[in-house]
Amino acid sequence: MKDKKPKRPRLRRAGTDKRLSLAHDDRDALEDLLGYSFKDRTLIDMAMTHPSALADRQRHQQSNQRLEFLGDRVLGLVIAERLYVRRPDEAEGKLAPRLNAFVRKDACAKAARHKGLDRFVMLGDSERHNGGAKKEKILGDACESVIGAIYLDGGLNAARKFIESAWQPVFEANKVGRVRDPKSLLQEWAQARKYPLPSYRETGRQGPDHSPVFTVLVEIADAYSASGSGSSKQDAERAAAEYLLNELEADE
Repeated sequence: MKDKKPKRPRLRRAGTDKRLSLAHDDRDALEDLLGYSFKDRTLIDMAMTHPSALADRQRHQQSNQRLEFLGDRVLGLVIAERLYVRRPDEAEGKLAPRLNAFVRKDACAKAARHKGLDRFVMLGDSERHNGGAKKEKILGDACESVIGAIYLDGGLNAARKFIESAWQPVFEANKVGRVRDPKSLLQEWAQARKYPLPSYRETGRQGPDHSPVFTVLVEIADAYSASGSGSSKQDAERAAAEYLLNELEADE
């Protein structure tokens, strides 16, 4: 049985600035799926507007890029708070990879599919014909944009409520013992692309002996690199791996 092709959202142009907006019934259906009704509905329109749907000069102010930036930070705060409260006995070194597992782009994309956002993302013709509504990065960005839009419209509690609902499949998939360390994930990324294994090198150490801060550089084949810091070499290596994974993910 073939996958059902996502329904293309019906669009309309709002005002003289050519801003894109969802049709009223599509917007109502989306709000039902989100479990949130917007006071300022231009925010959800913007959250669903991928840059490919706009001319270059419009993308900065009218696409979902700025909302995605905000939503990413709100998501990180909500998940960090959730982990802090629910795992009071875990050290920072264990909390960090759990946080990374919940805020990675694939987790955001899974949450987007859970809420049916792929039906409503507004794409340019080329991106739509290339299957953009199924692409992990586009879906992940859209989900983070929705978080940013809800946060601006209804505050942190409203954004937290959406995240708790949308991330249920992600929480289920990352129960105790199933969260992967960022160093392992980075190694798998390199191996899948036939690169040599990541190498780690200490590049700095600051602070007193009883409370040092280490800085580590991770490199893959002289092509990719990132730095991270932590209270131990192991924590610094995990931080560097996480930063590099996020950079690689953004470029894909």
